[in-house]
Amino acid sequence: MYEWHRQIQTIVDEIDECIKHRDDEALTLRFLSRKLGYSEFHTTRKFKEISGMQFREYLRTRRLAFALIEVRDTRRSFLDIAVDYGFSSHEAFTRAFKATYSITPNAYRKHPKPVVLRTKIKPFDRYFLGIGEIGMVKSTDNIKIYYVTIPAHKFLHIKNYESNGYFDFWAKQDAVPGQDCDTICGLLDSIKGKLDGEDDVIGMYSGQVMAHINEADGKRPECYGVRLSPDFNGEVPPQMIMVDVPEAEYIVFEHGPFSHDDESEAVGRATLETIKAHDYSATAYALDETPGRMSYFHYVPDKFYKHIKPVRKR
Repeated sequence: MYEWHRQIQTIVDEIDECIKHRDDEALTLRFLSRKLGYSEFHTTRKFKEISGMQFREYLRTRRLAFALIEVRDTRRSFLDIAVDYGFSSHEAFTRAFKATYSITPNAYRKHPKPVVLRTKIKPFDRYFLGIGEIGMVKSTDNIKIYYVTIPAHKFLHIKNYESNGYFDFWAKQDAVPGQDCDTICGLLDSIKGKLDGEDDVIGMYSGQVMAHINEADGKRPECYGVRLSPDFNGEVPPQMIMVDVPEAEYIVFEHGPFSHDDESEAVGRATLETIKAHDYSATAYALDETPGRMSYFHYVPDKFYKHIKPVRKR
């Protein structure tokens, strides 16, 4: 089964590349099945089994997600966008767009409110499949520790008081109507101006971060959201919370690039051990537990694994 997860991930990666390069000939079930070495029937069945949706429906909604970015960020005609993304006419594109996002392309261009993009099928996590560490860890000591002043910003998020870690967070959120992983990540994908990611990257959770927020009663609920500029004035989805985060100082524990498949567990363990062992008494700082202070966690394998914690001067 793990090998099939890898194969399906190969398909969804290929789909995105073909959409970006307008390569319609390669965007067929026949072409992708042959590339994997399986029949169309077998590939279709496994795709539905693993992703939860039909191949053709996934392809249609991914095309719409890419098209939505062009509707939002360019002044191109809707007919040109429709043709580029495989729709036969302006009318067909408008019907599909409205059916998917509950708003017409014209209305969305005038007022780009948050909508739930069809997020890319998320990378399949090896640990869900009961597979342990594979291969040698390249480095467990490549961890930098430094202090930074982070400018004032806004944080748009949801939060959970009962969860413990990323997977438990989403397991609990998936039981809350309108706050499941696909809905929240899709909404965050559609919001322009994220400080930590790219606005035209769809379904890779670009700019989305885990966080903790210190509350007055001593609780530190887990949060998930995006950092935005302090002057952001876009619409806030009803199931989310927007808070203003003032300029403040933080300590950063940062591991460099690593392999998601082979090194995630070891990198996470090494980073947490470094955080636990850090001696603040030898510095001019202490951890800051003041209500409203935020801690952030960034997981971007090709760039870094990073914990950012609030500090204050002694």
